Amino acid sequence: MNRYPLWKNIFIGLVLFFGLIYTLPNFYGEVPAVQVSSGKATLKLDASLNGTIEQALNDAQIEHTGLFIDANSIRVRVPSTDVQLRAKDAIEKRLNPDPHDPSYVVALNLLSASPNWLTAIHALPMYLGLDLRGGVHFLLQVDMPGAITKRLDATAADLRTLLRDKNVRHAGITRDGNNVVLRFRDAEQRETARKAIAGSTADLQLTDRDDGSDDLKLVATLSQAAQKNIRDFAIKQNITTLHNRINELGVAEPVIQQQGLDRIVVQLPGVQDVAKAKDILGRTATLEVRLVDDTPGALEGALAGSVPLGTELYNERGGSPILVKNQVVLTGDRLTDAQPGFDGQTHEPAVHLTLDAAGSRIFRDVTRENVGKRMAILLIEKGKGEVVTAPVIRTEIGGGRVQISGRMTTQEASDVALLLRAGSLAAPMEIIEERTIGPSLGAENIAKGFHSTLWGFVAIAIFMSVYYMLFGLVSVIALAANLLLLVALLSLLQATLTLPGIAAMALTLGMAIDANVLINERIREELRNGVSPQAAIHAGYERAFDTILDSNITTLIAGIALLVFGSGPVRGFAVVHCLGILTSMFSAILISRMLVNFIYGRRRKVESLSIGQIWKPGN
Repeated sequence: MNRYPLWKNIFIGLVLFFGLIYTLPNFYGEVPAVQVSSGKATLKLDASLNGTIEQALNDAQIEHTGLFIDANSIRVRVPSTDVQLRAKDAIEKRLNPDPHDPSYVVALNLLSASPNWLTAIHALPMYLGLDLRGGVHFLLQVDMPGAITKRLDATAADLRTLLRDKNVRHAGITRDGNNVVLRFRDAEQRETARKAIAGSTADLQLTDRDDGSDDLKLVATLSQAAQKNIRDFAIKQNITTLHNRINELGVAEPVIQQQGLDRIVVQLPGVQDVAKAKDILGRTATLEVRLVDDTPGALEGALAGSVPLGTELYNERGGSPILVKNQVVLTGDRLTDAQPGFDGQTHEPAVHLTLDAAGSRIFRDVTRENVGKRMAILLIEKGKGEVVTAPVIRTEIGGGRVQISGRMTTQEASDVALLLRAGSLAAPMEIIEERTIGPSLGAENIAKGFHSTLWGFVAIAIFMSVYYMLFGLVSVIALAANLLLLVALLSLLQATLTLPGIAAMALTLGMAIDANVLINERIREELRNGVSPQAAIHAGYERAFDTILDSNITTLIAGIALLVFGSGPVRGFAVVHCLGILTSMFSAILISRMLVNFIYGRRRKVESLSIGQIWKPGN
């Protein structure tokens, strides 16, 4: 009656074993480390860089306790903060010989001190939030007028293309403040232009302005709905771009979210190098399409110091020089998607681009007029440009689908596609608030949270052991298993633990023991009714299950609501709360029942149960 089958005992034992394994990394703490990541979007990390870093450390006589590489960075674990600073300087000098044009980002960081065998099975510690680990908090102001200006400049270029396609003559199109002004010499052409513009877009409000018989103007202004869409897009695009950039810092769980209409909050737990974080957040990067100047002798003259008027000298990815015209044909704003693939004819690796409607028209015209010439795609970053690729235009390209191929490997095609998709900031940003939370304050918060959970557990253990005796002790062991499984699950999911999360953990202890209280009281009730001890244990667990399930489901619904509709600390509380409900169901019902089965289930005859004083009617 009160025996589990062997497979169920083995299953529970394996769950506890793996829970212990995945909880262990949280007890080893963290040690200083130096992180190396790419400083340029076109520069990728590879395994050969490991040898360079190790050689730099050996030359400087610096010992390290581990070197780890992942998709975005290489991390070197060192024994102390003094060694960390020396290692950073040595690696920085070796990898960035020109400090004004660094190729790699070398930053200070923290790594888990877990043994390598735990790391090999992906047993990693929980991430700690800003309030527990320390770090930096930034509040960024997005330049919304700058986003509107950028859109108006693009609109002016679109209108030039549109009127040229419609054969509408005009006397010039310029941006004047928040307006785009189109000049005409006769009213008929102005009216034709009005109809063409109104038929192609609904984002512009058009008004006439006459400054004389020979100066007829059509003033285009963005509608309120269009300006709102631009502001919303600027916030979303900047948040996406910030996520891409913060990956370079190796922050485990950064918080990047909108605050108000035009502000973004960025929290970077564990970041020690505040200056490097500010540098990466403030970086501006844009993608541009320009034509290559292949005039015979022009490149040689530029290399000799005589750069032709209207051109600039850049370097391709392989390092070879290339002469590019100043006129920007297309910007990354017109790009909607970029995916790696293969050329349908040559089967060479290629990048397939998708342009919006305006970009499709511009690209079609440019490729039609420049067949046989080269077209350069540039990444402008930190005021310096680099040519990502410069393919030859084979034929006119229409329909908004563009293919870039030639001299690329499959990995390079994937890298270029990722680079083009990443985009740039839709509007400039300024840091208006900066706060730094030191590791010492985080350690103090961890200590307080740990002690509150510990003493709560001790108080519950004393009460249960005194009131329910042996069954109370079983409940305490199940409660400890619940805490073990909760920490293991948080570590396995790589969740972020914050102060509200610790509060949820302490609350989970009280809620988990409630299930065992229901079970123990149900067993007492069965004994009061004269049922035998073995039957009372069976009935107690079976009949208390429905009540436990109902109470936990209602609590889980509240937790899911907090998870869905909450944000920031509320979500951190909800995650631990929901996971704690699941682990408490497992521990309170299965683990405690297994222990009781081991104690009483193998006895043929049980005279009494050690479950405390059983109060009967009439006593």
